[in-house]
Amino acid sequence: MKMLNWIWVGMLFASFICALCTGRVPQLSDAILSGAGNAVKLCLETMGMMCFWTGLMYAAEQGGLTRLLAKVLSPLLRCLFPKLKRSSSALGAICMNLTANLLGLGNAATPLGLAAMQELKKESQTPAGTADNAMVLFVVLNTASLQLVPTFLATLRSKYGAAQPFDILPVIWITSVCALLTAVTAAKLMERRFCG
Repeated sequence: MKMLNWIWVGMLFASFICALCTGRVPQLSDAILSGAGNAVKLCLETMGMMCFWTGLMYAAEQGGLTRLLAKVLSPLLRCLFPKLKRSSSALGAICMNLTANLLGLGNAATPLGLAAMQELKKESQTPAGTADNAMVLFVVLNTASLQLVPTFLATLRSKYGAAQPFDILPVIWITSVCALLTAVTAAKLMERRFCG
């Protein structure tokens, strides 16, 4: 987290220096103010969609969909996470995170991913501050997630005037599958190489 803060500070400092050197400080000020206003406007416009999908995911979790999806995905998850027990609460948390990512709910998937990581850490035998293979693989799955319905992207496309916001589905599916297969294969190969 500290590294990300330093990167942002570096980018801001570099922008200010470039604006000073090129004499474009007024344009920088205008860009900062308009960008901040646009960010707030975008947050407000997408808040309804995020509230709806986050509430739907909560209702699905409370209604037992997590357990059902865990049963459906359990053969795949047991193959990917062989050291986790069938009754592991980490599998349910991973399942909910994967479901949110399948629906294209990156913002809703974040707290679910943090919960899954906490459950994995409880079952981990590694010292504090280090990750085991299951935790690394979960981060890979979460980062290179498969998206069946990119709801947030479709909302943004609709907001900015796309006549058919979901017409990008085939491209999303192809790139998501390719990224996921490549990332999981690389993670498993590295696991075999370094862990035997």
